[in-house]
Amino acid sequence: MDGENVLECRGLRRGFGKLVAVDGVGFHIAPGETYGLLGPNGAGKTTTISMIVGLLERDAGEVTVAGEPMTTHSVRAKGALGYVPQDLAVYPDLSGRENLMFFARLYGMPTARARSRTDEVLDLTGLADRAGDQVKQYSGGMKRRLNIGIGLLHQPKLLVLDEPTVGVDPQSRNAILEGVERLSGAGMAVLYTTHYMEEAERLCDRIGIIDHGQLIAEGTRDELVSLVGEGDQVRLAATGDLAGAAQDLAGRPWVRQARALDGSIDLVVDNARSELPAILTEVTATGVLVRSVEVAEPDLETVFLHLTGRALRD
Repeated sequence: MDGENVLECRGLRRGFGKLVAVDGVGFHIAPGETYGLLGPNGAGKTTTISMIVGLLERDAGEVTVAGEPMTTHSVRAKGALGYVPQDLAVYPDLSGRENLMFFARLYGMPTARARSRTDEVLDLTGLADRAGDQVKQYSGGMKRRLNIGIGLLHQPKLLVLDEPTVGVDPQSRNAILEGVERLSGAGMAVLYTTHYMEEAERLCDRIGIIDHGQLIAEGTRDELVSLVGEGDQVRLAATGDLAGAAQDLAGRPWVRQARALDGSIDLVVDNARSELPAILTEVTATGVLVRSVEVAEPDLETVFLHLTGRALRD
């Protein structure tokens, strides 16, 4: 396996009786890269993550973290990752600082190191001013940030985040996303699962789409969008000879479709943003008055629906 990648997994397979939950999944994550794992409920995400972090035995396949083989009994491989589950793993009757100190000692940190890392994590997560308050007094977003902070205490090479923004307020959500961006910028590898496509678009360098236990597509956002094969949707709200203008535009090689509707011209265009000046010039030349322009580009939601036949939250 490639020693330059923080995470390498290949051929992962796990069945539960007659049900094959994960069937041949494999991908890698490089230092400083954020990899998004997307899939509808029941697609195999949780089972895949559980095998990667060593919580679940696999029927087949290999996992290495920071060059160390991962099994349910691995110590060094688990020491190289931080796992932040969707369910909160904090003690509500302890303060934020006490939670961090407790987990730091579980990581085997000497007291002085545990205290310094606790202070650093409190600053990183924006919880320093509430460090002495019991966690049961925290908002949902604050608890999520503390949960992430616990996973960061030992400065892991790989951070695994499972739906880290579920149920949090917009301010805390944005703080979490900014924190993930800083971590990847500092060289940490991140494995990220989410139900929010805009998070994947914002954070992830590469994305794997999993469905029915198999990785059915993988690539950058642009690479995945190209799989759909759809052009950009352009709507020109206009008055004048719309049918004539649409007919003229239909002859352009970068226009896949052009039709005149009541009060608008609807187009399907390759690379609409670069071709938009030419479109407006040609339409205006026919005497048509354009009042407004709308451009809708294919996005990850379009890709996901195209590949799986269902929305991410289905």
